[in-house]
Amino acid sequence: MDTLSEQRCFGGVQGIYSHVSRETGTPMRFSVFAPPAAGEGTVPVLWYLSGLTCTEENFTVKAGAQRYAAEHGIMLVAPDTSPRGAGIDGEDDDYDFGTGAGFYVDATEPPWDGNYRMYSYVTRELPELVFSRFPGDRDRQGITGHSMGGHGALTIGLRNPGTYGSISAFSPICAPMQCPWGRKALGGYLGEDRDAWKVHDATELIRAGALGREILVDQGDADDFLGEQLKPELLIAVCGEMGQPVNFRMQPGYDHSYHFVATFIGDHVRFHAERLKDD
Repeated sequence: MDTLSEQRCFGGVQGIYSHVSRETGTPMRFSVFAPPAAGEGTVPVLWYLSGLTCTEENFTVKAGAQRYAAEHGIMLVAPDTSPRGAGIDGEDDDYDFGTGAGFYVDATEPPWDGNYRMYSYVTRELPELVFSRFPGDRDRQGITGHSMGGHGALTIGLRNPGTYGSISAFSPICAPMQCPWGRKALGGYLGEDRDAWKVHDATELIRAGALGREILVDQGDADDFLGEQLKPELLIAVCGEMGQPVNFRMQPGYDHSYHFVATFIGDHVRFHAERLKDD
């Protein structure tokens, strides 16, 4: 692991790091904010997954989460959204597929299957590295994210309830099997067998019985992607049908930007901190 930068921030340390990933076969970057409490012992970890076109930098620079993480003694970890420079023909052609659009799945279709393994990277490889180098508590992990990363947070959290004690999302892609972004990504990475897509669709996972503790979701009603791509009404409906607790908050006047995320990130950090207390 290489340290690219470290700065003092709200009494803690905000760092950017890189390593060569065995899962993606490429160099990968990620950010870690270690709060002041990390100097005294292990602290809970909140994983943040970013959306289409983003890197680890968007959340780190724009969300303003460090202030709240320092207050609650939470470590923040934000990976990149895909491999970069894998050398696959066409990987840089579209904003919603390939570079910057890993969708937090392990691709099974060539030529993507050799490098686009973001599910395994986020759930296995990166945690191994982080917990070996930083004072995070393996037994107290939460996960959140925005847009494509909200999709990732919901699906990864629901599939791994023994790992993640809390789940939240901002403007998540709630039913990727029912929207253009999701159909393009899941079809391209996983092939045409739609049954294989279901474990990467939060609505389908809940319908199949992947239930857990209350999920917090914030969504802006002025979001340009709300109707065509995000489809929160499908998530709300299936949660009601299956008895999955969800605190869905439609926020008037807010769009899809990081101004929206920054406005409510304090609520989300507090939500995770309350559920990841060391009992």
